[in-house]
Amino acid sequence: MPWWAWLVVGIGLLSVEMFVIDAQFYLVFLGASATLVGLLGLAGITTPEWAQWLIFSLLSIVTMVTFRRRLYDLVKARSGHVEERLTIGDRVLVPVRLEPGQSCRVDYRGSSWTARNVDLQAIEAGREAAIAQIDGLTLQVRAA
Repeated sequence: MPWWAWLVVGIGLLSVEMFVIDAQFYLVFLGASATLVGLLGLAGITTPEWAQWLIFSLLSIVTMVTFRRRLYDLVKARSGHVEERLTIGDRVLVPVRLEPGQSCRVDYRGSSWTARNVDLQAIEAGREAAIAQIDGLTLQVRAA
């Protein structure tokens, strides 16, 4: 395969992993390996096609076995789940009167969230409410 085809395949795989799907970093290592084989050809190192495929296969397997799990865990640990980054008991300002069971939008840590009153009493406009639980992207709040 010509060197430029390896580069196209490598960059394509890297792009798909980063922008389209989460393949748990498998495509990153396949893409990086294909890119390296292409760079070898660009540097003028000529090898038969079977050797290119062998280099690609070995690089892919060795890098996946050696680095994939650690790198994937590192990236996942940084992002975390929504529930892990929020703190139960934090307070939010309720902009409107919020009756029990009703929802409104509140600002929390620089983002707009849906807040649902799970208390038995209404929360007055301009009052703080405490986050009691997180249900997906909805903060369940009680009067503070």
